[in-house]
Amino acid sequence: MNKFMNYMEKSFAPKMNKISNNIWVVTIKDSINQTMPLIFLGSIFSLLTLPGSIFSIEWWPDFWVLFGWSMGIISIMIAFLIPFNFMEKSRLRHSRIIAAISGLILFFMIITPQLVKDEAVGFTHTAFGSGGMFAAITTGVIVSIIMKLFGKFSFFNEDSALPDFVRAWFDQILPIGTVIVFGWLLIYVIGFDLFAAIQTLFSPLQYITGTYFGFLIIYLIINILYSMGISSWILTPITMPLMLGAITANIAGSSYVFTQEFAIAYISIGGTGATLGLVFLLLSSKSKRLKALGKASIVPSIFNINEPVVFGAIAWNPILMVPMWINTFVAITISYLFTKIIHFAEIPKILYQLWYTPYPLSTWIATEGSLTSVILVIIIFAITTLIWYPFFKVYEKQCIKEEIK
Repeated sequence: MNKFMNYMEKSFAPKMNKISNNIWVVTIKDSINQTMPLIFLGSIFSLLTLPGSIFSIEWWPDFWVLFGWSMGIISIMIAFLIPFNFMEKSRLRHSRIIAAISGLILFFMIITPQLVKDEAVGFTHTAFGSGGMFAAITTGVIVSIIMKLFGKFSFFNEDSALPDFVRAWFDQILPIGTVIVFGWLLIYVIGFDLFAAIQTLFSPLQYITGTYFGFLIIYLIINILYSMGISSWILTPITMPLMLGAITANIAGSSYVFTQEFAIAYISIGGTGATLGLVFLLLSSKSKRLKALGKASIVPSIFNINEPVVFGAIAWNPILMVPMWINTFVAITISYLFTKIIHFAEIPKILYQLWYTPYPLSTWIATEGSLTSVILVIIIFAITTLIWYPFFKVYEKQCIKEEIK
C-alpha cells in the first residue's frame, strides 16, 4: 500500500495536475464555468414549469420558452467563449473578440445542414442547446487554432502611420476569412456534414455512460481524482456535454442516470463521495482536531460543499480515501438498482443544477416530489455513514495518539 500511495502521490498526481493545467483543458473548463448562470437559470425555469404540469393549470405560463432562451442556447455560448478564452490565455487579447465571433460563424455553418434536414431552422433545435455542445467545443478548438496561427500576423509594419484600430480591421480579415472559407469548403463544397460526424463520434460515450458500469467507472474516476486533491473539472469537457445531453433526453421522455440531477438526488450527499456522514462522525469525535474540523465543515457540508473535509482529512489519507471510493460504488449501485432496475424511486426528468440544495430537499425537488426517492436517499445516507464509521474510528484513534504525545 505504501508503494502504491507513493507512486500515486509522486508520479500519478503530478501528471494529472499537469493535464488539468493544460491550456486546452483550462480553456474549455472556464468556458463551461462561464455558462453556469445560463444552466442555473434553466434549472429555475424548469422548476417553474412543475406547478402547471403537476396540477394541470391551464393558465400557468409556459416557462419552457424561457428555458429555451437560457439552457437552450448554451452551445452557442460555448462556441463563442472557447475561442475568446483561448486567445485571452494565449496573450493575444487583441484578437479575442473577432475569434469569438468567428467561433459563432463556424458553429452556425456546421449545424446548418442539420437544421435544414430537420426543417427546424430557428432557435428551437437541440443543436443550439446541450445537443450541440460537442460540436460547439470542436468548432471552438478549430477556430482557436486558426486564430493563434495568425495571432501575430500583420499586413503592416510597426511604424505604419495608420491608426491601430484601422490596422486591426485589415489584419483580422485574413484569419476570419480563413475560418469562413474553411467552413464553406468543408460543408458546402465537399458536402461533409461535420455536425453529424461529431454526433456519431461521441454517441458511443452516451451509450456507455448510460450503462451501470459506464456510470460507475466515470464517477469512480472523479472521486479517486478528488480524493487526491485533483479537481474533477479535468473531466468537464467530456462529462458536462454528456450529462446535459442526458437530462435533455430525460425531459423528452428517456431515463438516463448519468446526469448531474441523478447525482444531486442520490449520490453526492454532502458533496462528492457522500461525505456528510463522515462530517457528523467528526462532530462526535474524541479527537480535538477532528471535532474542530467537523465544526468547521458541517455548514458547508449541509450545502454539499465538502472541500473543508476533503482537504482537511481525506486527501492523500488512505484510511479515509478507501471508504470514499467504496461509498461512491455503494451509492451508485443502490440508486441504480432501485431506480433503473427496480422502479422504487424516480429518475430525475427536469433540469435541476442547484447542487447546493440540502438533502433530502434536493432529492424531493429533483424527482418532482417523489417520497419514495426521499426514502431511498435516506437509506443511502445511513449506509454510507455506516461504511465511514470503522475507517473513521481507526483514523480517530491515530489522531488521539498524536495529540497525547
